[in-house]
Amino acid sequence: MSAWLAVFVLFGYRATFSVLQGPMAESTGWTSGELSLGYSLMMSIYAITAFLSGYIIDRWGTRPAYIIGAIFACLGFLVTSTVDSYIQYLASYSIFAGIGTGMLWVSSTISVRKWYVGKSYATMWGIAFTGAPAAQVLLSLGIDGVIEDMGWRLAMQLLAIIVLIALLVAGILAKKNPEDYNMVPFGSNEKNTSSKDHHKNADTSRIWSVKEAFVTPAIWVVIIAFLSAMIGEFLIWTQVVNYFIIDANLSQTTATNLYVVIGLAGLVTMPLMGIIADKVVSMVGDETKGRKYMLVFAPAVGIVACLLLLLTDQAIVLGGTASVLFAIYWAIEPGGAAGYAGAVYGQISLGKIWGLSTLIVMGIGPALGSFMGGFLYDLTGSYNNSILFAMGAFTLSTIAACLLPLKISSNSDHPK
Repeated sequence: MSAWLAVFVLFGYRATFSVLQGPMAESTGWTSGELSLGYSLMMSIYAITAFLSGYIIDRWGTRPAYIIGAIFACLGFLVTSTVDSYIQYLASYSIFAGIGTGMLWVSSTISVRKWYVGKSYATMWGIAFTGAPAAQVLLSLGIDGVIEDMGWRLAMQLLAIIVLIALLVAGILAKKNPEDYNMVPFGSNEKNTSSKDHHKNADTSRIWSVKEAFVTPAIWVVIIAFLSAMIGEFLIWTQVVNYFIIDANLSQTTATNLYVVIGLAGLVTMPLMGIIADKVVSMVGDETKGRKYMLVFAPAVGIVACLLLLLTDQAIVLGGTASVLFAIYWAIEPGGAAGYAGAVYGQISLGKIWGLSTLIVMGIGPALGSFMGGFLYDLTGSYNNSILFAMGAFTLSTIAACLLPLKISSNSDHPK
């Protein structure tokens, strides 16, 4: 439940930015590119904070991360709602929201991965990850109504209250790591994944240093696959509402509703694709291989979704279908990347390993994707080129996923 609430807040920030962006631009006179820069800077600070949070999680569990996140995520919305200048916007949104959300991604993914392994992991992560589409549905629709009646500033103040309460509850409910209770992760004794077959590829009891992990090719290939997917994903998330309005000639309400379709579909695809991913792991008898297959499939779905998105002006049903496909992609990629890393490097040191991976991926991907979406529109007057850019990023992710190694190189896999 605590991971669900953390994901709800984290993706609530992302979902509401797409809805808030238009009214903020109209009220302040700032361009789409200028507003997207604030989001990009926020994600860069998020990435640095996520790296630090990995060390907190490995040592003390997720509770302190959630409490810190509650304070700063609240301030991110609250302080930004009061700004009068562009510099104030950049500083308040990027710093406070960056620190607040940066405490949430590694903590939520790794806490699930530390407690569930093998063919139990993706199913449980899928359940926790339904917090993301729930935020997209509830917060996008709710905030859209508040903005229409009372403006974006009051909408941000209400969001500040929501995220504060959600993360304080998450902190109260959070548990430490399994070893702190003399327990092993659920699924660690399952056949075909965490015992015989899982150990073909990694010694899950090994304590890795960050340096040891980052001289192996596996971590860099999964970073490239995840990074390129995030470039495409965040471009879509931050610009798709404006694309529907400007290029597909839809109303603000219709555009927001199509965006919400991603969240509604995600409520089904998150747990469903988690179950499917775990069944793939069980069928191939090797967790690393199973996670790799899913990481190839996910961005390939993103490519098809982009193609259909470009045809929305011809038939709105194609935009709706694209939204469902984006939900399928979304249900697999983030948790799948962490699951692959966990399958290769084990549980004990995963917080700091995935924390640094997140620093690299989230320090570049979301910032570049969201900025390029706005920049290409400002440059060309159309979001079509932005969607094509996202499609290229998903293509690169698919290629990288095909190259994911199934084991650690022989000069690095001996226990220390």
